[in-house]
Formats: sequence, structure tokens, C-alpha cells
Amino acid sequence: MAAGSSTGTGEVPTRSQTEANRKLKYISLAILVVQNASLILSIRYVRTLPGDRFFTTSAVVMAEVLKVTTCLLIILLQKRFNVKETACFLLDSVVFQYKDTLKLAVPSLIYTLQNNLQYVAISNLPAATFQVTYQLKILTTALFSVLMLRKSLSRVQWVSLLLLFAGVAIVQVQQEGNKEAAVADGSSQNYSVGVVAVVVSCLSSGFAGVYFERILKGSAASVWMRNVQLGVFGTALGLLGMWWNDGGAVARRGFLFGYTGMVWCVILNQAFGGLLVAVVVKYADNILKGFATSFSIIVSTVMSVYLFSFHVDLLFTAGAGLVIGAVYMYSLPKAPGAALPPGAASSSPAPQTLRTEGSGQMEAFLPKAPAASDTD
Repeated sequence: MAAGSSTGTGEVPTRSQTEANRKLKYISLAILVVQNASLILSIRYVRTLPGDRFFTTSAVVMAEVLKVTTCLLIILLQKRFNVKETACFLLDSVVFQYKDTLKLAVPSLIYTLQNNLQYVAISNLPAATFQVTYQLKILTTALFSVLMLRKSLSRVQWVSLLLLFAGVAIVQVQQEGNKEAAVADGSSQNYSVGVVAVVVSCLSSGFAGVYFERILKGSAASVWMRNVQLGVFGTALGLLGMWWNDGGAVARRGFLFGYTGMVWCVILNQAFGGLLVAVVVKYADNILKGFATSFSIIVSTVMSVYLFSFHVDLLFTAGAGLVIGAVYMYSLPKAPGAALPPGAASSSPAPQTLRTEGSGQMEAFLPKAPAASDTD
């Protein structure tokens, strides 16, 4: 009956569907750009304000708690607010299928480390510099994909990775002069610490994304259930990291010390931004995601000029331009003749799975999300 009704309406539903998909793509692009740029800019803003600073380790824990709580509410909604059925479902998914849950301990540890390192990096690097340098995650993800998943990259993608590395290197050379000026001004920021933090974050991001894709192939769990499983480990590991790094200070001043309205906005963006991106990113193809990343770099740079008096010179422009071009080139589809390894759905590795950055990160979950919603 459904098939008959669809054919009876002629071309109208097809055109309307095409128009709807086009609008969804534009909406997805806007959300990806805003979430990516706003998170980095807002973290930079709250970490450079005078006065008492909040504990970044507590912010990471709070974001995990909010994320898990939200996912539990969504699962409860999918079960039509049947508390008993939801509890049994969670018990079976998290406890009884403990082997599946334990698989997420490693990526959860990496994501917790990555989230803390992002605070360190953005606290010590200009937002625009961080945004450009953080695109090295594309390079690390690609290399781990080739090594661990035996994925093949096209020549254009290899060239784009070289251009990406060259662009980031040029930006670092440009920032050397600014680093010396910052030291002369008595700035408390440590550029070297920021660079090390962002590089380690890129390495962990690349490994976690590929590891995640590898262990979850064929998994039928929904995106929300995976967030709960990850969040259980993430909260525990985040609390351990907070105790190790800021335990004494948190005991004296309190878990919420230094929290302002802007800090809460950062935490909410971190907690819900990734989930929002996961919902809309399925409407965006690789090219659109490449555009989103490129636009995010431009937005971060322009806003940094106005918010933080960031100086853009010819060298930074050249390096950032190479990175933007490389990101777009890497997102282009492979030539029709290029073969993929068996079981590989795309030549482009999943950039970020669910944490991040920003980013989002939940690429490995996306094929499972529609199936989960269909069955519930």
C-alpha cells in the first residue's frame, strides 16, 4: 500500500524530499561550523579571563555526567517511559554484556585524556592556532586507518596529508615570533606546553577513532547506549584524574569552584554539542564536513582577531590556507576505479567518534543510529 501511494503522487514527493534534504544539509553545515568554532572560542575565552579559574578536570567530569544523563533520558523516552523495561535494558547492555562494555574502556580512557589535553592546549594557544594545528588529527587518523584497518588512500588524499602537515608547520613557524613576544610581555601561557598537548591530543584522537571503528564493526548497539557505556568509564576515569591532579584544591574550594554562567555554557556545549552533531552529521557527506571544518577555521580566526586581538599575518594566512585546502581535498570522494578493502564503507577514516571536539566525534556510531531508532 505504501508503495502504491508513493507512485501515485508522481514526482512531487521526490522533489519535496530533495528540497528537504538540501535544507537539512545546509542546517547540518551551520550546526557543524557553529559547534566546532564556538567550543574552541568559548574555552579560550573562559581560560583567559582574570580572576579565579575553574578546575578543568571537574569540567570534564561534569560534561560526562550531563552526557550520560541525557542519553539515559533518551533511552527512557525510546522505551516510552517504561522504567522497568529501561532498567532491564541497561542492566543487560552494560552488566550482562560486560565484554562488550569492557571494549570501551580503552577509548574512554583516551577520550578522557583528550578532553583534558584540549583544555591545556587551548589555555596556552590562540584559538585560531589551536584550530589549525588540531587538524593534524586527520593525518593521525589516516595513518592509523592504513596501519590498523588496512584502508587505502587515494593519491589526492596522500597529497592533501602532505599539504596539511606543511600548513601546520608554517603556522608553527609563524607562532614562534609571537611566542617570544608573549614571553617578553610576561604572559602566563606556555606555547610549548600547548603544542605538546594538541599534538598528543591529535595522536590520541586518531588512535581512538580507528580503534573504536575496529572493535565496533557489526555492533547493533545504539548511539545512546554507546554513550552511556563510554560515560560510565569516562566519569570514573575523569574523577580519578581530578583527584590525581586537583584533589587537594577541589577538597578545599569545592567541585564547582570558579563556575560562572560562561563556564556552564562551555560545559553544556561540550556535553550536548557532540550529541547534536551526531544527530545532524548523517545528513552531511564528507565534502560538506570538509567545508564545515574549513569554515570553522575561518570563523575561529576572524573571531580571534576581535575577541583576543589575534594578529594575522601573511605566514599564518598561507599556512591556514594550506590546511583549509588540504581538509577539502581529503574530503573529496575517491576515483571510481579505486578499490576499497572488504568491509570498508569509506576511504575516509572516521575522524572523531563522539568526544570532542568538537568535533564530534561519533562517526563510528552513525550507521547504527537509524537502525536503532527504527527498532524502538
